[in-house]
Amino acid sequence: MASFQPTRRRFSQAIGGAGLLTLLGCDRQEHSMVTLYTFGDSILDCGRYNEFGVHPGQLLVQNDDRLFPQFQGQDLASRGLAHLDHRARDGSTVDGLPSQTHGLRVEGTAIALITIGGNDLLRGLIHDTGAGITAFASSLDTFIQQLPIRPVLLANVYDPTVGDDSRNFLGIDAAIARKNLQHMNTAIQEIANRHGQFVDLHAHFLKGDPSWFTATIEPSLRGASEVRRAFLPHVMEQI
Repeated sequence: MASFQPTRRRFSQAIGGAGLLTLLGCDRQEHSMVTLYTFGDSILDCGRYNEFGVHPGQLLVQNDDRLFPQFQGQDLASRGLAHLDHRARDGSTVDGLPSQTHGLRVEGTAIALITIGGNDLLRGLIHDTGAGITAFASSLDTFIQQLPIRPVLLANVYDPTVGDDSRNFLGIDAAIARKNLQHMNTAIQEIANRHGQFVDLHAHFLKGDPSWFTATIEPSLRGASEVRRAFLPHVMEQI
């Protein structure tokens, strides 16, 4: 029995040390967790438009290797612990962005993705003569200034006609529509350059085809992956 006490002490010390290391390890893991936040509209909240419920934020955090084997290992989860806080909402306009921050708590490494502007165009800015897009830009700039997350990756608005005027669904002259889309995208890029990083969805989607869209303007399953593709290099370089 005399030999048991030192052994027990050594055992307790070992357990205590392991517990401390475990706690330290958990603390390190907690601090190394990357949280991806999505804000905006259906470009990021497009899960309802495909049968698998997939949206770009999910794919950026952890790829679906069954659906997209070519992206295997190209996600945040492949680099360590990652979490998605999905706040983007289908149908949102710039005025709805502040409501998407309700209850927001930011701890550790965080990255914000924002897509906004398409619904603002559809709800009247496609006819804009200047003041409306200026007001849109002011609201977006204020939102990003007040957002307690950095970096911010801000995308512009894609063209669901893929540059084909014969697919114009707006009921107005395509030249007017394209001018205002360009005006909005210029404003978005200027804001991104001031506060974060610009993601050129418009240029990327001009390389696509109608299979990238569903319900005329929404990202299809392929489109969700292509939105992911546009954001992917910018997200991965942040970690």
